[in-house]
Amino acid sequence: MKFELIQPGAVLVAAVSVFLVGGLWYSPLLFGRAWMRANGFTEVDVADFNKTRTFGGSAVLALIMSLNLAVFLAAEGTNMVWGAMAGALAGLGWVAAGGGIVALFENRSWTYLAIHAGYHLVSFSLMGAILGAWR
Repeated sequence: MKFELIQPGAVLVAAVSVFLVGGLWYSPLLFGRAWMRANGFTEVDVADFNKTRTFGGSAVLALIMSLNLAVFLAAEGTNMVWGAMAGALAGLGWVAAGGGIVALFENRSWTYLAIHAGYHLVSFSLMGAILGAWR
């Protein structure tokens, strides 16, 4: 791996993409209502979440995820296609699978698992594509 191939701007944009995907993924347009049902949340519950903790913590974690993926992709020959594929493999094979294990031990529904697994697959694929293309 070549750390000089990591582009800070790409890391930041890839991290922001996690928020864009999440904003759409967990909205009523896509899976927001199903996510709320799978968690037993009401609109009031969601409105009462600590927004600073949720969005601030998520921003830090998105930057960590993006930087981590950038380190794995810091090699000659990395391009958008390989970045997206590596992101998909990480999103599904590590993040979603690990989250799936936790969900199973928490006796969560398959709907819960599928919503989160899909989000991570799409998010990591997009992050990888951004990081791979930005050379």
